[in-house]
Amino acid sequence: MEIFKEPIHYQDPVLCLKVWQFEERDGTARQEESMLPATWHYHKEVEFLLVKQGAHNMFTPNRSYTLNEGDVMVIGSSQLHRGRPISKELVYIVLHFDLETYFDPSMMRYYRHFSEVSCPLEELNYIFRENAALRAEAGSIIERIHSEIMEKPVGYEIVASMQIKHLLLTLLRGDSRGLLQAQGGSNSDAMKPVLEYIEQNFSDRIELEEVSRLAGMSYSYFSKAFKKTMGLSFTSFVNRKKIAKAERLLATSGRNIDDIARSVGFENMAHFFKLFKRFNGCTPKEFKQKINAIVPVRE
Repeated sequence: MEIFKEPIHYQDPVLCLKVWQFEERDGTARQEESMLPATWHYHKEVEFLLVKQGAHNMFTPNRSYTLNEGDVMVIGSSQLHRGRPISKELVYIVLHFDLETYFDPSMMRYYRHFSEVSCPLEELNYIFRENAALRAEAGSIIERIHSEIMEKPVGYEIVASMQIKHLLLTLLRGDSRGLLQAQGGSNSDAMKPVLEYIEQNFSDRIELEEVSRLAGMSYSYFSKAFKKTMGLSFTSFVNRKKIAKAERLLATSGRNIDDIARSVGFENMAHFFKLFKRFNGCTPKEFKQKINAIVPVRE
């Protein structure tokens, strides 16, 4: 089974986004770029998909979605997924963007809401299923971004940036189940270099003294500030990053489980298995079997 990291080639390197419309009519594809890969794939960028005409299936390791005209769905950063058209005439827009690009100082207090540490963004698709008004609003935002990027009128960069923040706001305010409703602490700005350092080094041993220095805080104060800001202890946050990387390696490489665990920084196999099952509800072997299944488990 082929699984790969899809390269996302930004239309605007400053905005760090890509948005394309895809069309398939009578079995013939016509689109602004090649069709989405039908095999399992992933990418760092968050993905939104809007179906304008026809019907389309989208799969993640744990769910399948049937999207009809007007439906919208969100896929989180590095989430494995694949698609399959289920109608002869299909038109849809796919929006990819690097989430971190849009967290300027005014947004950083909300970073923890969207960082997928406590809630995968995929869980927010209930918003689009249950709230027709918000589904239509999100679809309208995606279409506006597509129009601005393709036509490039004066100030399109401003509009696109504003619309992406509007899309995030739609999720935040539409989250009636409170999956995102954690309050950010006052140290959100100080944590940005720490989060970048973790992203680049989580497979290695990360010393608290080093990240405390990056945040400009004492060792003891940093631990409290990090948990207040991110909603998790520093150790739990790093462990979630490690397990997420292990998931992708299980899906994309033929390496054995012990080797993968060590490559993401776990020397204690029992601890790795315990954390993996806590975060995924299954063992690494069961996770791999799920990915290899012909038909993913339906929602």
